[in-house]
Order: sequence, then C-alpha cells, then structure tokens
Amino acid sequence: MTPTLLIADDEPLLARVLESELSALWPEASVVSVVHDGVAALEAARQQQPTVVFLDIRMPGMSGMDVARELVEFDDPPLVVFVTAYDQFALEAFERAAVDYVLKPVQHERLEATVSRLKARLAAAQADAEPSTAQIDNDRLAQLLNRLDALENPTAARAATGQQGSYLRFIKALVGQEVRIIPVDEVIYLEATDKYVNVVSTGGEALIRTSLRELAQQLDPERFWQIHRGTVVNITCVASAVPQSLGRVSLRLRDRPESLPVARQYAYLFKQM
Repeated sequence: MTPTLLIADDEPLLARVLESELSALWPEASVVSVVHDGVAALEAARQQQPTVVFLDIRMPGMSGMDVARELVEFDDPPLVVFVTAYDQFALEAFERAAVDYVLKPVQHERLEATVSRLKARLAAAQADAEPSTAQIDNDRLAQLLNRLDALENPTAARAATGQQGSYLRFIKALVGQEVRIIPVDEVIYLEATDKYVNVVSTGGEALIRTSLRELAQQLDPERFWQIHRGTVVNITCVASAVPQSLGRVSLRLRDRPESLPVARQYAYLFKQM
C-alpha cells in the first residue's frame, strides 16, 4: 500500500521545502494534501485518511497539539510527526515519549532519520510483526500531548506540583436561589457543558459558570484525572476500567450507574488498573 502524507504548516515556504524533501527521501509515498492552518489540517485528515501527518505545532485556528488530540480519536489514527521550533527543554518531552519531530528549519539528515523510522513502523504494522505497534504509537503521542500541555501552561504545571498553595476544598454553585457549598471530597466527576461545568457529586448535580480547564487547575491532580477533553473524574470514585474496541476505555463508577468514556489520549492512564 502506498503511504500517503499530509503536511500542515502555517509558513507556505517551509511547507513547500518539507514537501520537496519528502518527495526526494520517500519517492514511493504520496503527499495528498498541504494545508496552512489547524482547522484545514483536521478536515484534510478526515477526508484523506493519510498514513502520516506532519504537523506544525503552532498554527492559527487550531494548534498542531489540538489537531493531534483529534487524530488520536480516529478509528485508524495516522502516525504523527511534529514540525517544531521548540527549544531543547521542550524537546526532551519528545525524546521521552519516542514521538518523532522535525526541527525548523528542516534539516535533511534529521528528516532522513525520521522517514527511516516511519518506514520501519509501517512495515512492522503491515507484517503484523508487532501487533500492538499502532496502540503503542497512540499511547506515546497521548503522553507527549500531556507533557506539552504542562510546558504550554506553566500555571497548570505549578498547580500540579503544589507550588501555588493548597488545592480547592469547596465548590460554590448557584442552585435556584441558594448557593450550594459542595465539598471537593464529594465530587465524582466534572463535565464541560457549553459555558458551564456540570459538577456531579454525591449530593446531586449543579452547574457553575467557569471553564473546566480553569477549575481542574485548582484540584489535586493525584485525585482528579482528565479522561476526556470535557471530563475530569475523581479517581477514588472509579470502580473499574473496561477495555473497549479500538483501544478505547470506559470507566465504571462506584456509586453511579453511568459509565464515562476515556479519550484515546488518556487511555494509557488505565493500562495497569
């Protein structure tokens, strides 16, 4: 099967250089689309279903990280190579996750090594010599995205290490004409709904007008785990993690009948449960 490539970079000149280099290094592959923003990249990926996506991390509309989060959820996710101008500190996250990256400006030797690794991964998957190759790649990408989140959002990183003082103990929610005081210990999970967050606790449900990201930064990350773009769960309220098809996972709660879906990028958190 002919590998198909998608290139997304907001600098047209760099995108053309990358396309030219790839054509020379990987002539059997076909560049099916070259786009210049994140929204176009995601749309092209949905339409073309490429084998490999080269993503510029910083793009207008949606960043490369945002696009990668969506790609992980595809039934047949592509391999992802990030094109980045990050400094060495951030690049350590790529190295630890074993996810490929190409530095700007594109260097022939580095791209040649990346192409060789991509060919090896695709050959292993096609030959079924390594049945879990695709899932391993997805897990690595998910872990990388979480690490990059911390680098992109130092406020959250400081909160996660306790450097901003104590964590939130109570959540105040307006219910009817009264302000309900919800102890954080009673919160089962949080779910983003438009401009609000639905706080599901042992005492019921209540809406608060804030973003899930802002609220999650104030909670103890040892207890409150992000499991989806719009869901944070109190891990002490989880009874079990149930494997689903295509590498997905759902969580059964101790005292609630519903199950919570886990996005692919967070499924690795429950591998050893």
